[in-house]
Amino acid sequence: MMRTEIDHRVRHPEKQHRSDNPIQHKPAWIRVKAPTHPIYLETRNLMRASGLVTVCEEAACPNIGECWSQRHATMMIMGEICTRACAFCNVSTGHPNPLAADEPERVAAAVAKLGLRHVVITSVDRDDLADGGAAHFAAVIGAIRAATPATTIEILTPDFLRKPGAIETVTMAQPDVFNHNLETVPRLYPTIRPGARYFQSLRLLDRVKQLDAGMFTKSGLMVGLGETKAEIGQVMDDLRIADVDFLTIGQYLQPTVKHAAVDRFVPPDEFAELAAMARAKGFLMVSATPLTRSSYHADADFASLRAARAAKLVA
Repeated sequence: MMRTEIDHRVRHPEKQHRSDNPIQHKPAWIRVKAPTHPIYLETRNLMRASGLVTVCEEAACPNIGECWSQRHATMMIMGEICTRACAFCNVSTGHPNPLAADEPERVAAAVAKLGLRHVVITSVDRDDLADGGAAHFAAVIGAIRAATPATTIEILTPDFLRKPGAIETVTMAQPDVFNHNLETVPRLYPTIRPGARYFQSLRLLDRVKQLDAGMFTKSGLMVGLGETKAEIGQVMDDLRIADVDFLTIGQYLQPTVKHAAVDRFVPPDEFAELAAMARAKGFLMVSATPLTRSSYHADADFASLRAARAAKLVA
C-alpha cells in the first residue's frame, strides 16, 4: 500500500466510504520545491521540541518550505484532531484529547525563541468543548502578550457554531487580526463544508466588528471547487457588508483521493482579475494568487494592512 493511502486511512477514517477522486497533475504555476533550507529544519525541530502542532504540516501547506525558512509558522492549538470532517481539509478527524493546560506558555515561548514580529494562531474545530475553545484562544493571546509584548497576533478561528459568548471571549482578548475563513461559496457548503453554516461564519465576522470596530478582520476563499465568478462576487459583497478588511483567495489543492476533487486549476490571470474585483469592492487588502493561503506572508501583509487603513483615514 502506498504511503498516501496509509495516511488518508489513518487520518480520515470517516472518508473511507467515499469514492476515490483521482488527484490531477498540478500545472507549473503551483509547483513548489521540496524544503531543504537549514532554517526550515531549525524551525521544524523547535516545533517538535516544544510539543507544538502547526497547520503548515497538518494541512500539507505548499508554502511550508518558504515560510519555515523565514521562521514563519502558523501554530495550531488545541491538538491535531478536529471534530469536523470538511471535504477539503487534511487535518485528522476524530475524538480530540483534553486541552493541554501548559499550551499557552509553550506557544509563547516558541514565539519568543523564533523572534516573531507577527504570529498566526489557528486551531482545529472543538465542537466537544462548551465554548469551542474560546477561553483557550484568549489564554494563548494573553501568554504571547506577556512573553513578547511587541509581537502582533493574528488568529484564525473556527466558526464557534452554537457556542454562545465565544466570539465575545476571543475578541475581548484583543488579537490584532481576527481571521475566519468562509472557504467557499454558499452553494458548495453541503458538500465541501457540511459541518459549518455560511451565515454563521458571516455573523462571526460581523459580530467582531460590532464588538470592536477598530479590530482588523480577515477571511479567505478557495477556488477551483466548481464555484462561479458571480458566486465569488456575491461572497465578496457579503464580506464587505460585514466590513471585513482583508480577503485572501487561493487555489484548492486536493490532499488525498478521498477528498473533494479539484474542478479546475485557476490560472494566474484569473486570480489577478479576482484581486482587482475585490479591491474595487473596497477591501483594504487583497491577496489572490494560486499559492495564497490564510497566513501566507502574514507579517508583511499586516504591515501593509495597517498602512492601508492609515492612508484611508488621511484621504
